[in-house]
Amino acid sequence: MGGRRSSGGTTRRTQGRATLAAVRLRRLSGDAALAILVFALTVGLLAAGGFEEPEADTRDLDGLGVLLAALASLPLVARRRSPLEVFASTAAASVLVSGLDYPHGPPLGATVALYSLAASPEGTRARMLLTSAVVAGFFILHVAATGIADDQFPTVPLLVGALLWGGAWVVGDRIRQRRERMAELEQRALRAEREADRERRLAAAEERTRIARDLHDSAGHAINVILVQAGAARLLQERDPERSREALETIEAVARETVTEIDEIVRALREDGSTERAVVGVEPPPGLAALDMLADRARAGGLNLDVQIHGEPRQLAPAVDRASYRILQEALTNASLHGPGMAEVELAFGSGELEITVANPTVAGVAPGNGGHGLVGMRERTALLGGSFGAGASDGVFRVRARLPYGKAEP
Repeated sequence: MGGRRSSGGTTRRTQGRATLAAVRLRRLSGDAALAILVFALTVGLLAAGGFEEPEADTRDLDGLGVLLAALASLPLVARRRSPLEVFASTAAASVLVSGLDYPHGPPLGATVALYSLAASPEGTRARMLLTSAVVAGFFILHVAATGIADDQFPTVPLLVGALLWGGAWVVGDRIRQRRERMAELEQRALRAEREADRERRLAAAEERTRIARDLHDSAGHAINVILVQAGAARLLQERDPERSREALETIEAVARETVTEIDEIVRALREDGSTERAVVGVEPPPGLAALDMLADRARAGGLNLDVQIHGEPRQLAPAVDRASYRILQEALTNASLHGPGMAEVELAFGSGELEITVANPTVAGVAPGNGGHGLVGMRERTALLGGSFGAGASDGVFRVRARLPYGKAEP
């Protein structure tokens, strides 16, 4: 199984690399096409005389002009990888084109490179200062070279250059800001998804803990009943076959119920997935409505049990109802294991909480509740519901007392 998982992971990584390589190749092809287009337009403008008057005395297009046009456009192939360096090289070539008195025209390569520079992610403060200095420096050089070539103050080139380069910078910066906002929104969405997944995992872990606790309580109670009934059946098999048979029937019924419940719980614990899947097919543990059944089972196990209810019974919140049943079940199991076979149960429905008390005489030399998880489980259940729990022996009687706030009952 480990090999298959490793192979699957390798396949996904290979597919991811192939996808990334395809994206990079597509971007590189687009940048190469853009560079060639800008080169062709630049050469065409130089050959056509740019925006000069037909009688203007400018230098004709020659091999040096074509070379400078190439230097002012073809570096755009690397505009994503090295935007500042590409701008510097294209702007320097554009300055030479203007300074060598070639026909004036918009520096297309430098303008596209400036847009790419503005659209690239921001770096450190020092990098931003360097970028600003480079852009301002080449703008001044470009205007100065044009003025020197025309032997006059370059008013029109100054205004056109400011408008052209300023517009390219603003558009590129807006594109960068939009990308950053989109990336931030994606990061927020990913964080929210991770947080939701973490919450689901925590809820699943809590549910599995509850299921495991129910498994312990149910199995412990059933084993105790089976243990008592098996002993009774062994002792009565010759003196009272009828009662021995009843004890065996009780064992069979308890074992069948317990096996069914354990099978459901274990199947839930083996489920992989979300909290909803983890609890599929698992019936919730019974509540106080099953108190009579619990008492009958305890009596069938040989426990002389007296149950008293004080106050007006009321509807309980599901969590309180289930916890009450489990606390009673565990307390009666302890009474059967560590007591002389007698116990008293009192349920007191107060104004704001349910008080559960289970008392049984102690046996000399036996420390009830020690060495097991029963008392710990009852204390945890009570604490989770905001209640209080106490257990201890006094005057030869061991008492378990839990107070559970009613909480919000289902409508």
